[in-house]
Amino acid sequence: MIGRLTGILAEKQPPNLLVDVHGVGYEVQAPMTTFYDLPAVGGTVSLHTHLAVREDGQNLYGFATGRERELFRALIKVSGVGPKLGLTLLSGMRVDEFIQCLHDQDVSRLTRTPGVGRKTAERLVIEMQDRVKTLTGGGPSQPGAAAPRAAAGDAASDAVSALVALGYKPAEASKLVNNVDEPDVPSEELIRRALQKSVK
Repeated sequence: MIGRLTGILAEKQPPNLLVDVHGVGYEVQAPMTTFYDLPAVGGTVSLHTHLAVREDGQNLYGFATGRERELFRALIKVSGVGPKLGLTLLSGMRVDEFIQCLHDQDVSRLTRTPGVGRKTAERLVIEMQDRVKTLTGGGPSQPGAAAPRAAAGDAASDAVSALVALGYKPAEASKLVNNVDEPDVPSEELIRRALQKSVK
């Protein structure tokens, strides 16, 4: 098992990262909550990881905190929730927000996540209640270094691509990004604000 990676952030294109660890490039998929805390490309990054081995390949998932990884591992144990949907859920809300959502039994908020129908949301509320009580690894993750500013067109395009990769339909992703009336913000911030609007 690969439990942790520390190296140079070589590439980042949500939800994919490339981390250079002593000359070996690890491809990692991460939720947007982790992307918000990443340094600029070329900076040092340390990720808690989960290696998923399946018949059709191996995928490495990375998280800013141990709590994010624990929640991801708990999520993918729920029937009907695979790694992709787990990343999408974690991209839409931080760990404490998700726990509060479960506590409030807010099924409607969960169903606003792409790929989560009412039955899956109800299953999450029921099955995750006890699992989230065991989450450890400290408090909520803290914001990291801000990403460098990108050109508005490039940032919007990157944001739409990231939302599509997280399960949104292209038209819906474009609409969410276009509804963020903030010029000159980096793609990670555009994605964060678009995701906030999608779950309100």
